[in-house]
Amino acid sequence: MPCHGAAGLASPKAAQRDFQRTYRKEIMQMAKTDDHLFVVTGGPGAGKTTLLTALAAAGHRIAPEAGRAIIRDQLAIDGPALPWRDRALFAELMLGFDMRCHGDAQGSAATVFFDRGIPDIVGYLRLCGLAVPEHLDRAARAFRYARLVFAAPPWREIYAQDAERKQDFAEAERTYDAVTAAYRDHGYELVELPRADVATRAAFVLERVEASMRSLASGR
Repeated sequence: MPCHGAAGLASPKAAQRDFQRTYRKEIMQMAKTDDHLFVVTGGPGAGKTTLLTALAAAGHRIAPEAGRAIIRDQLAIDGPALPWRDRALFAELMLGFDMRCHGDAQGSAATVFFDRGIPDIVGYLRLCGLAVPEHLDRAARAFRYARLVFAAPPWREIYAQDAERKQDFAEAERTYDAVTAAYRDHGYELVELPRADVATRAAFVLERVEASMRSLASGR
C-alpha cells in the first residue's frame, strides 16, 4: 500500500523539517537572559566544585558541571564520549546537558549557581584546537546567564588529579585562559575569585551577587 504522495499528508522529511523549525523557534524564545543565573568557571582543580558545594549546603540551588557528570556516565558504560576518546562528541553531550540545566533553572525564582556554562564548551573546543560549530555558538549567544561570571584562577597549592581530571597543572592554566576568553567574547564580565578558604570565597560570591541584584532592582 503506497505511503508517499497521499493528499493532505506531509512527507516524513517535510514533517521532520516542520518539527525542527517549530522546536527551534520555541527553544530560542525560551532562551533569554536570566539575571539570577550565575556561573562559576575556571580551570580544573581550582576549587569551583568545593565552593558550589558550600553554597548548596547554605541552601542555594546549584546546577552541576556537565563534564564530570558525562565522564562518570561514560566510564560506567565504557562509552565513546570521553575527552580522551572523542572530544567533539564529549562537547555535544555537554551542550545538551547544559541546555537542559539552563531550562530547568529558568523556572526558579531564586538565584541558581552553575558549575560552568555553555561558553565553557566553546573554550574547551578552542583549547583542543577544534572548530566551534555554528549551533554551539548560537546556543552560547541564546542561552544567557547573569552578566557577572565568577572565575576560579589556577591555584597550584590545591591542584590535584583524579579519575575524572587527567590534565596537568599547565593544561589547567591554559584551560582557564581559554574559558575566560570565551566568556568575554560572549559579552560577560569576569570577576576573579580570591585564592582563599571556601568560606571567604562563598562570602565574596554572595556579596557580589547581592550587589548585582540590588543594582538591577534599582535600574542602574
